[in-house]
Amino acid sequence: MITRTSSSVTRALGRLAGDQGLLFVVLGFGILLAILSPVFLTPANIINLLYQSTILGVFAIGMTFVILTAGIDVSVGAIAALTSVLSMGAVVRMGLPWELGIAAGLLIGALCGAVNGVMVTVLGISPLIATLATLSAGAGVAFAYSDGGNITPVPDLLVTVVNAKIAGIPILIPAVLLLAVLVHFVLTRTVFGRSVYAVGGNPEAALLAGIRVQRVRLSCYVICGLTAALAGLMLTGRLASGSPRAGEGIELTVIAAVVIGGTSLFGGQGNIRGTLLGVLLISMVTNAVNLLGIPSSWDKIVQGLVIFLAAALDVYRHKYVQKKLSRAAKPPPAPATAPEAHAASESASHGVDVDATEMAHAAARDTHKETKS
Repeated sequence: MITRTSSSVTRALGRLAGDQGLLFVVLGFGILLAILSPVFLTPANIINLLYQSTILGVFAIGMTFVILTAGIDVSVGAIAALTSVLSMGAVVRMGLPWELGIAAGLLIGALCGAVNGVMVTVLGISPLIATLATLSAGAGVAFAYSDGGNITPVPDLLVTVVNAKIAGIPILIPAVLLLAVLVHFVLTRTVFGRSVYAVGGNPEAALLAGIRVQRVRLSCYVICGLTAALAGLMLTGRLASGSPRAGEGIELTVIAAVVIGGTSLFGGQGNIRGTLLGVLLISMVTNAVNLLGIPSSWDKIVQGLVIFLAAALDVYRHKYVQKKLSRAAKPPPAPATAPEAHAASESASHGVDVDATEMAHAAARDTHKETKS
């Protein structure tokens, strides 16, 4: 009876540490803001809050892929700035059509992500150090190319699309939600998505199951670079200029939003629903600072506290809640046959986690089926 009660409490803690708990936090914080400021629940402020969340949301969607593989990318702000100035430079200074300028910007982001991926997977450099190098180099190139100033004029169509509204609602809001739905489908319904979770959960097990671990990691960095470039183009349209400061300093906010959303820095756990909730909570903090007349300097202080709490919550989830959930969910072991006992001892000797191995084998079976078809 005591064991059953303990298991129920553990499962409840797991839900509170995940999406459901974050949803309650967002709702509770929203109620508190509505009490403190009558402006918060006005349609104009809600639309503005969601609109301000769109660019951070695009950054965070790409970052989710990298963190799911137990990686990190602190170069996303620099990639956005580099995309902004080089794409507008291609249009304004080189006279290329705006379509080619936009395509060039997206290609630059993907290439930067590929460089990060190669440094991490091929050269074996720590993700933090590798992406720090890209951050420094990318920001330097952006400032050198633009001479530290803005590049104008921005194509009218880009400005129009970024600021367009349908029935009073900015078009970017449903567009980013559509992107989130697409990415959710990729992560939950495709071989690649299951491989991402398998690689993040246990790369050794994924490798033994036949998953190309390095290729999956490299692809995640490319996706992150591509979404950073897309966010950079959105910033360009919003600012109506190619700016070397586009996305400056946003990387820690992006990482905080993803981790607050339940994606573990240890890899293998997380989803897009949680990421969007994390983005919304971060945006609500900024909105609260503005509505309550708090000095802007406190915004960074509050964000720093949020980042700390997110990291502390992630460690708690990883060390305590998830391990207890795993133990509570496993039925009592049945007597093993000789071959099964030998296989189990082999897995233990290699440090392979059984759940991660099963996930990796499932992804490998899906890959085999697709190859046969």
